Amino acid sequence: MSESKGQRAKTLILLAFMVTFGSSGDVMLSQGMKRVGQIHSWAPTAAIAYFARAFGSGTIWLAIGLLMLFLLSYMLVLSWADFSYVSPASAIGYVLVALMGYFFLGEHVPVTRWIGVSLICAGVFVVGGTQPTTNQNR
Repeated sequence: MSESKGQRAKTLILLAFMVTFGSSGDVMLSQGMKRVGQIHSWAPTAAIAYFARAFGSGTIWLAIGLLMLFLLSYMLVLSWADFSYVSPASAIGYVLVALMGYFFLGEHVPVTRWIGVSLICAGVFVVGGTQPTTNQNR
């Protein structure tokens, strides 16, 4: 495998990790915070109790772990690929978030959001067809 193809494969694998960990972490965080409920008072004691409840949730800690894995994947891929490639290409995660919100969180996703998700997919397809880096000296 040539260096360029190897670099591209490595980038696509880390992008897949980014999308999976980021989307899963976001959905778990949403689910955990829905279980914790809304904050009803910003009085110091009420706020402390609320955040203690939130940080006492296993779902929240799972979400934090997944989002940390997302961050590590993001940092690694940015060490060799252009930000102008990574950020738009990773936007495919929005599709996964919409699907997971619908199937796992039971959210209603209106047609207008699905149209927006389709536009994002088109943009990811365009960006994904380019090289991950424009500087071959990295």
